[in-house]
Amino acid sequence: MARLTYLERRGATYYARIDIPVDLVPLYHTTTRKKSLRTKDEATAKARLWPVIEAWRAEFDDVRTRRELTADDKADAVWQHYTRALQRDEQIRQTMPTDADIEAATKQAVERVQRDGIDVRDTLVLLDASVDVMVLKKRRAFDAHARRVKLDAMRKHLVAGETALIEDELDDYIERNKLLIDPLSPDRGDLARKMMRAEIEALQRTVERDQGDYGGSPKDPIVKPATGTSREQAAPGEGIMELFEVYAAENPKGIATDTIAQARRDVGTFVDYVGSTCPVHRIDKKAVREWKALLMKYPVKATESTAFAGMKLAQIVKHNETIGKPVITARTVNRYLAGFSAFCSWLVNHGYLDHNPADGMFLKKTKSSKPVFTSDQMNALFKSPLFTGCQSADEWRFVAKPGNVKILDHRYWLPLIMLYSGARPAEIAQLAVADVRQEHGHWIMHITTEGEGDKSVKTEGSMRVVPVHDELIRLGFIKYRDGMEAAGHKRLFPEAKRNSRGQMVAEFSREFGRYLTRLGMKTGRGLSLYSFRHGAADALRRAGHLDEHFGFILGHTAGTMTGRYGIMPQGMLAQRVALVNSIAYPGLDLSQLSST
Repeated sequence: MARLTYLERRGATYYARIDIPVDLVPLYHTTTRKKSLRTKDEATAKARLWPVIEAWRAEFDDVRTRRELTADDKADAVWQHYTRALQRDEQIRQTMPTDADIEAATKQAVERVQRDGIDVRDTLVLLDASVDVMVLKKRRAFDAHARRVKLDAMRKHLVAGETALIEDELDDYIERNKLLIDPLSPDRGDLARKMMRAEIEALQRTVERDQGDYGGSPKDPIVKPATGTSREQAAPGEGIMELFEVYAAENPKGIATDTIAQARRDVGTFVDYVGSTCPVHRIDKKAVREWKALLMKYPVKATESTAFAGMKLAQIVKHNETIGKPVITARTVNRYLAGFSAFCSWLVNHGYLDHNPADGMFLKKTKSSKPVFTSDQMNALFKSPLFTGCQSADEWRFVAKPGNVKILDHRYWLPLIMLYSGARPAEIAQLAVADVRQEHGHWIMHITTEGEGDKSVKTEGSMRVVPVHDELIRLGFIKYRDGMEAAGHKRLFPEAKRNSRGQMVAEFSREFGRYLTRLGMKTGRGLSLYSFRHGAADALRRAGHLDEHFGFILGHTAGTMTGRYGIMPQGMLAQRVALVNSIAYPGLDLSQLSST
């Protein structure tokens, strides 16, 4: 039986051993850590091993939450130390005995002498009885003397480069703010000296207060209010991701589950940059600007690449300068900013922020048109094996090869329905059989969250009634719908699934893009499943309709409350039927699918 990976034997003694995580190696200056378990017995070593390993893992997790020291941190540390020193001084002064306290203590001492019959000629006994009064009388003077002695010592240590007098306060600030500082780094020494200068200024103010002067201000130029973003630790309940979960639970705009999940991941990259302990009130334009700058250099699918395993956002960007993977588009950067901005708006509305720091941060949108299929490309696609017969429906590599296997599930119908409705793939894939029905003699698709099943829409305004295009009826869509009902299915496309992130038919969308590549219709970015949706919008424009006149059909704008319940007046539905049936594609030939 193999020995435990973390257990190592050197000579006769057992050691705990662990590999330093790749992303932390630069901080530890080594790749492994070892510790003697102080035993030669393997069973004892195993019993002692796991507490050591778990302690190391906890340490690694803690280090990952920390951030490197910045100039803003130093400025914040100086001002915090100065103000806290003065606050402590004022608290001590408030506890100093007053004349009334001394008079009361003197009275108690006299009463004790009389009560206990103390011989006032006995010096030691008399001293014992009056010591409390003496301490009260001298306490203020003792405190003032101690502060002057400390002030003198601080000045001498500062000149000598000695930091022992400030080490405890320095360590406390580093721990409270989760900073990452090498004990031997020049930064630590620099911060210590700056905090000593802050304390010297604070002690000077206390000397002035002894004379009744509370109007003094720092003369040292570095001791001033901090204006930057420090790395303070969030109070319980005020961490960025903690409040994001509250926002997600409220979901004030009725955003789709998939979109909320995407926003959670996107906001997570911001937290990756500022640190998990950053309090929400510290989100400012500087932090957002720096995060956006990193996103503009962020590689595509970085979290799925082993090349960036264990790395944080800044590390990924830095490493990619060497390996040169393609970076995300401006549109994707704007998607990150959009989810983050919506969250920040909620923070403003709830009083956590005064303004939205993401305002004005979006990249300029390009005016290039979205890729759509040409008639020739669609003719080639709909004559390909996915729609006419393939070797196997189980593996995509066989779907692209001609054969006798007919695919008639969501993979067949989604492109066609998108082509003649402009609906989103997830909206179609989640349809219930009952959502496709007749109203006033017309077949409709009711896109809604109502009914059974795990349904979602992009926004509340996305719920709508979309008539079934005549061409879809000719192609057999209603026959397919009736067949699913006869088979007892509740869902129209029961084989359409959500992925681990909750995204409906995300796998099909990805594989469809690869299918287009196999057919030679695309290389790299370009045509995709969504190209059918864009094509439907273009078809409506060709038919003479303005975007504002058909946006509700695509789910771009809120319609009426009938979108929730799927019941429309006959005249309104007839207008909508005419609008959808105006979608046409000159040169498109689907005759080979007519018998489906």
